[in-house]
Amino acid sequence: METTQAFGLAHLWAQSDMVIRIVALMLLVMSITSWYLILVRSLRQLRARSFDDAVESFWAAPDLTEGLKRLSKRAPDSPFESLAQQGAAATDHVRRHTHRETLGGKLNADEFITRAMRKSISLSTASLESGLTMLASIGSTAPFVGLFGTVWGIYHALVNISASGMATLDKVAGPVGEALIMTAFGLFVAIPAVLAYNAFTRANRVELSELDAFAHDLHAWFCTGARISPLNEREENAPSAPVRLAGAGGAA
Repeated sequence: METTQAFGLAHLWAQSDMVIRIVALMLLVMSITSWYLILVRSLRQLRARSFDDAVESFWAAPDLTEGLKRLSKRAPDSPFESLAQQGAAATDHVRRHTHRETLGGKLNADEFITRAMRKSISLSTASLESGLTMLASIGSTAPFVGLFGTVWGIYHALVNISASGMATLDKVAGPVGEALIMTAFGLFVAIPAVLAYNAFTRANRVELSELDAFAHDLHAWFCTGARISPLNEREENAPSAPVRLAGAGGAA
């Protein structure tokens, strides 16, 4: 029991030099940073689950003003609210200035609204990707930082063993085993960061696809005054037409 307690993290820290301690502190900072980002992004993803209901509530509103109020209430500071607000502001700007005999009055309303909504989507994309670069960097570099600590720790341990002249197995196993802890620490930091990066990247891709679909519906509504109906609804509402077959009543 005493032999087991003699080797471990505490003993590694006590007998290590400045390089090992700096590497350990770097891995600790990486771990704290990655878990902070994971926590923040996870809370944001939990809040994003209500965005679908907010969008449906927006389309169920009697007018644009009420729809924007519902989005602001149910999905405040969300990409969907920002997109709707930006599109509404662009539409209002075009309507207020197209009657004038100026350069602004000759602008294409469709293109102007499209550019405004693209700007909102670009800003939302940048916001969604915030922190992912840090997670990817930690996930890719932490194992190598831990490996460097292991190599340096083994080198430092072998130098001390060589200086003492006692190269027996019981004298080598302890220091080398302690040095390998740095590799395990590096993997402990990297694996959650990589898994979280992949999960958040997929969640962002799904949310951006939904945002893009919402943008298409908004653009149609701002330009035509009506939302594009789904294909199945159009097929149900389409009038039935007689079908003519080739060879029936003459050549097709």
